[in-house]
Amino acid sequence: MAKGFRGGFGAKNGGGNNMQRLMQQAQQMQREMEKEQAAISEKVFETTSGGGAVKVTMTGEKKLQSLEIKPEVVDPEDVEMLQDLIVAAINECVDAIEEETQAVMGKYTMGI
Repeated sequence: MAKGFRGGFGAKNGGGNNMQRLMQQAQQMQREMEKEQAAISEKVFETTSGGGAVKVTMTGEKKLQSLEIKPEVVDPEDVEMLQDLIVAAINECVDAIEEETQAVMGKYTMGI
């Protein structure tokens, strides 16, 4: 290093205090993130497809809690339609969880 260099995080320029303050802010932000992640995990998301014919309930951890199918949509001649409705409802619910997670956590990740 060049003679007389005064850069870095030495105590002479207050860098040590700045580094400690940054660490404290990072720890605080991590605690806030964990709290918000826990809140999302405990939240219940509900979506429907087929005009309410199929209803899906999931936790924020993307765990399926319930699946309700209206009897009138059950047609043994058209099982494919029922399967499509179930898949659509589940995918919509997962998308809702992802959107909420991104909206809440995006302030911490800054789009990363």
